[in-house]
Amino acid sequence: MLSFRLFLLLLLLSCSCSRRKRPEDKTKCPKVKAIRNFDLEQMMGRWYVIQYYASSEEALSYRCMRAEFTMSPFLADVTMNFTYSFTDDPINEQLVGNITWTIPNPVVPSHWTHSEDTYEGVYNTFVLDSDYTSWALLLHCAEKSKVPRYLSSFIMSREPVLGINVISYLRDKLPRYDIDLSYMFQMTQNDCNSTALGSDLPPSLIANRLPPSLRRHPMKHHHGE
Repeated sequence: MLSFRLFLLLLLLSCSCSRRKRPEDKTKCPKVKAIRNFDLEQMMGRWYVIQYYASSEEALSYRCMRAEFTMSPFLADVTMNFTYSFTDDPINEQLVGNITWTIPNPVVPSHWTHSEDTYEGVYNTFVLDSDYTSWALLLHCAEKSKVPRYLSSFIMSREPVLGINVISYLRDKLPRYDIDLSYMFQMTQNDCNSTALGSDLPPSLIANRLPPSLRRHPMKHHHGE
């Protein structure tokens, strides 16, 4: 009788462990707990991207990425205008882009969504943490039916540099969202002025330069790549 009870106990433990170890659905965005008492208005303004991660990239393609957040009246949506350049661009052309999110639930202003007519999925952005005056941590996740999710993340600072201890604190928050820290790259924020095409650059560099329209956009979805 004792051995039978022991067998049942082991069986229950085995079933419990198997439930806990159920594989995560990698087509869905990670579950993110909303920031308590998040103040969206204080999050607005200019930021430098200090570190960058994208699940489709094994090397950093960008440098000098900077963002400015604005919001519409009544907290209806959030817009990010940003500038960046490519690490291998010989003239370091400063490119511009923007993305606008809606706030699906005014009670949770730290979660924003974006959708496009040409893209059947939903692009989610979560503010994971921020002290508003110095640093912020964003998680982006694009979902598309039957396709692995696309994740990216920004560590941002109000200044071009951020303390090592703060960076470590923010990085430690990311693995729970399936972010591989070995691909969380430092974003260069110096020498961010464009070089004139008429400068002393070798003609071969200019001739082999890819136009920006053929390059990967940092805020576009890359499903299936």
